[in-house]
Amino acid sequence: MSNIIIDRRRNSKGKSTVNRERFMRRYRNHIRKAVNDAVNSRSITDTDSGEEISINKKNLSEPFFHHGQGGKREQTHPGNKEFITGDRFKRPKGGGGGGGAGDGDASDSGEGMDDFVFQIDRDEFLEFLFDDLELPNMVRKELKDSTEFSWRRGGFTNVGSPDRINVIRSLRGAHARRIALSGKDRKEIRTLKRELREMEVSPDETDKDRAAEIQLRIKELNEKIKRLPFIDDFDLKFNNMIKVPIPSSKAVMFCVMDVSGSMTRDIKDMAKRFFFLLYMFLQRNYKQVDVVFIRHHAEAKECDEHDFFYARETGGTVVSSALTLTRDIMQDRYNPKDYNIYVAQASDGDNWEADSPKCSKVISEDLMPLLSYYAYVEITDRHHQNLWHEYKKLEKDHPDYFAMAHIRSPADIYPVFRELFEKREVTA
Repeated sequence: MSNIIIDRRRNSKGKSTVNRERFMRRYRNHIRKAVNDAVNSRSITDTDSGEEISINKKNLSEPFFHHGQGGKREQTHPGNKEFITGDRFKRPKGGGGGGGAGDGDASDSGEGMDDFVFQIDRDEFLEFLFDDLELPNMVRKELKDSTEFSWRRGGFTNVGSPDRINVIRSLRGAHARRIALSGKDRKEIRTLKRELREMEVSPDETDKDRAAEIQLRIKELNEKIKRLPFIDDFDLKFNNMIKVPIPSSKAVMFCVMDVSGSMTRDIKDMAKRFFFLLYMFLQRNYKQVDVVFIRHHAEAKECDEHDFFYARETGGTVVSSALTLTRDIMQDRYNPKDYNIYVAQASDGDNWEADSPKCSKVISEDLMPLLSYYAYVEITDRHHQNLWHEYKKLEKDHPDYFAMAHIRSPADIYPVFRELFEKREVTA
């Protein structure tokens, strides 16, 4: 006997917790907006925690049919000692009784309902945060020395483990074997039965012995057929599994962040928020993605995750030093035949004037032929700087592989992130 457990616990004002997933699908847009607001107001260390979501009571109302205001209609009301059949009374004026909580002035009557508040955990928060996002232009790379394999069906074999037995194929083979081995006997039985029927039509005393002989022979043949095994070892067929190397979707993301003296504390904080979002997105959505962290001022260096977000050194601004380091690491460790290569760069755009053309040349000649995607984010509340104008030429030359965006305030970080990594339709 099976037991069915129904959870009838209730939240405030009768909001059942049983249909939580269905509820979240219905109010997906409201939850996504709350997640967007939460990202902009959180510190870096709290970005990936859960969130308390509040939905306005007006958005929770269920649709229903009812009579609207005005018009003429007849209604029947229960009688009492004050009214009798045929009495008429005026239609009440528009307006209602007590309003919802928080609406209007204080009153000694009426009731309402507060906004509905519920909690989503970390996984649900990240699901809404990175919904419909992907790394652009991701392709499968064929690896000659691939260590990844998958087992696939490759026909049938006569030997194998019991868990791989193909029942239908085995029964089909057994049935064919029984037909083949008993075909001659079944044909003889049919012939004998036909002869026996002819003898029954024209009975003759001389045929009684022959009839008994035929019946005995038919019995012997039927017993012979029954002795054939229903299934034999020869009939067993097993699914044959073959080991096939599979293409790899390996990727590497180069995170290049400007930490020069022109980057104020607020700008650096916004850059770190952007890269922290990117790092969480990669860790959650992709299994085989390497992340290379590069900080630069006048000089560039590769660092680990902790130093990338929390180191404090600064200096002048030579952006090309970071791009040449990216190129060198790419050539040494990441073959474009094996990896999808991505670069995300964040800067205030203020670069040494003579260095910007060099940056454009390194990206155009050395990086773009190898990259799947390059995303540049300029973080400043001023007008675009010289690096932006230099990169505009690259965006025009590589519209599908080079993207630029401008962040002016923390409120722009998440929308810009979604714009750069939104899921795109694949064109034939």
